[in-house]
Formats: sequence, C-alpha cells, structure tokens
Amino acid sequence: MKKSIAVIGAGTIGSAVAKALAEEGYDVIATRRRVEKIRWLEEYGVRSLRDNKAAAEKADVIILAVKPNKVGKVLEEIKPAVEGKILISFAAGIPLRILRGLADAKLVRAMPNIAVLVGESFTAYTADGLEEKEIELVERVFGAFGRCLRVEEEYMDAITGLSGSGPAYASVFLESLIYGGLKVGLPRDTALLAAAQTLLGTAKLLLETDLHPAQIRDMVITPGGTTIDGVFELEEGRVRTAVMKAVDAATKKSKILSLEIGR
Repeated sequence: MKKSIAVIGAGTIGSAVAKALAEEGYDVIATRRRVEKIRWLEEYGVRSLRDNKAAAEKADVIILAVKPNKVGKVLEEIKPAVEGKILISFAAGIPLRILRGLADAKLVRAMPNIAVLVGESFTAYTADGLEEKEIELVERVFGAFGRCLRVEEEYMDAITGLSGSGPAYASVFLESLIYGGLKVGLPRDTALLAAAQTLLGTAKLLLETDLHPAQIRDMVITPGGTTIDGVFELEEGRVRTAVMKAVDAATKKSKILSLEIGR
C-alpha cells in the first residue's frame, strides 16, 4: 500500500509535488493558508487543508515546502505530529542540525527545482536517522517528479546554488538565444521553439551518452565555420565566468541563510 504524504506549504513547487505524488498513487494531503488556491488539486485526488497539524497527523511522510524563515514556526506547530515519522525539508539553507533541534523525526534535507512542474526536477538530498527501506521510500517519492541523488550534507548549499537556482540561469541563457534569433530575423515562436529544443536536446545528449560538454561543443565547431565565430563572442563576453560567479553567489547566500536561521 502506498504511503500517505502531507505536503505542508503547497505553493508553486509544493502543489506540483502533491500533484505528481497523487498521480503515482500516493494518498496526498496538501496545505496552504489560502486553501482555496489549491482546490484544483482535488481533481487529482489530493485532499486540501488549511490545518498543518491535522495534515501531519494523518500522514506517514511529511514534506515541508515552506520558505526558510517559516520553518521554525511551522515545525513548532506540527512537532507532536511528526515524531518518529519521515520529515523532508525543501527549505534552502537549513541544515539537519537545526532541523534536529526543531523536530524529533527522521530527517531528510532536500533541494528540488522548479522543473518539478514537468516531472524533470533534479533533487539532491541528505538524510539522518533513516533505515535503508526508508531511504528507498524517499527515493521513490523523489522519483515521482524527476531524478534524485543522495549527497553528503556539505554539498547541499552548492546544490542549492547550482541546480536549485539553475533553471533561472538556464532561462536567462534561453532568453538570450531567443533574442539572438529575433535579432537575425526569426519569428518569435520559431526562435523560442528552436532555442528551447536545442537546450533540451543538448542536455539529453549529455545525459544519455558518455560525452563531455567540451566534446559536444567540438562536434559542432568546424574550422572556419559559423559556430566558432559565435563561440568566440561568448568567450569574449566571459559567459563561463559569469555563470560560475552566479553559482558561487547563490551558494554563498544559501550558507548565509543557514547562519542567520541558526542564530
């Protein structure tokens, strides 16, 4: 029998997670302060509640999908209901040691991304106090909305900076490709489709082969061809440096959040 799962804080990501889990056959309860905003989930079999504690009491697994600054308040509210259960936190920057002080539960710190909405999230997680069968359950839960990977907790802030924030960086680059297409005369819908499918295809090529990104790049570049002129402009614009700085900055912010919340 599938486990019962409560998604506490069904905003954009939380709602997508609740929908994906319901479609996988889990018994799902979702909460939101303005509960009318998640009534649409009921057509997928998700029960919607305003009461976080009541939802946690009914569930075997609790997913905390609230903002980092709300975690303490919410866990204080549901603390008796999560005792001994699996508690998964999506809150950026909050380490297990802080969660441990707030809830007597089997803890998982995880970082999905917005691609949950289309079932293609990358979710990294670290766990504390779970048995092997419980880890298997957690990975099945994460598998409902994309790929997952267990990592050491020391990497979680970096994961936040890279894949948690990554769809925003990719969207900036995607938008730039679209504008480039518009500049050279492509219709808007053609530029959007060409840019999006190009990024999708490149990512799939990377994931489904043993090719390194540099190898894919060199497969496209030919001596004196069109691509080398484009790559030259990217290198002159220090695109790589900008992206690396973005990941570094977001990682540092995640660490700052951890320190601020831990005070």
